[in-house]
Amino acid sequence: MSLAMNLYYTGRNGSARAFAMEMEENGVAERIRAEKGNLKYEYFIPLNDPETLLLVDVWENQEALDAHHASLLMKEIVRLREKYDLHMRAERYVSDDSGKDDSAFIRK
Repeated sequence: MSLAMNLYYTGRNGSARAFAMEMEENGVAERIRAEKGNLKYEYFIPLNDPETLLLVDVWENQEALDAHHASLLMKEIVRLREKYDLHMRAERYVSDDSGKDDSAFIRK
């Protein structure tokens, strides 16, 4: 089972993008990607809302996510969220281990 968090950061005047750029440029994002249990940590910008940033954050399990939340990196993330005055909403998804396959609908 994996656990995915879609985190939507919203700000003003490009602050969400500036947050992501600082996360990448100062190495915080790369250190998160290197944490045990992290499977994906990527930012996206919705075409219909340039003031929002989507973070897709995927972990092997709840324990890995809990360790991340308890890490010193989390303090740095919180500091940057406050610096850029970002507001958030979150969606949580758990992987489907049913064995069903949608590959017939995926063009490679």
